[in-house]
Amino acid sequence: MNEWILAAVVLLIGGIVPCLVVCVRASAMEGLVALQLAGEIVALVLLLLAEGFQRQPFTDLALILAVLSFVGSLVFLRFMEEREP
Repeated sequence: MNEWILAAVVLLIGGIVPCLVVCVRASAMEGLVALQLAGEIVALVLLLLAEGFQRQPFTDLALILAVLSFVGSLVFLRFMEEREP
């Protein structure tokens, strides 16, 4: 296990757990922010894993995840906006 994989594991555990707690316990809008942050953290973890395993497809996957995570959050925000009176 090299330093890239170790950094990915630490970031995954240290970053996703607080986001999960906020998603479960907070309001819908605060949960959306935590969900967006979790998507970006996972994209960073995939970039670290790509460097750790020397696999280029993980980099492409991380970039696609970052873009789709942002777009998905905007769609969900639009849905929540229409739902409120």
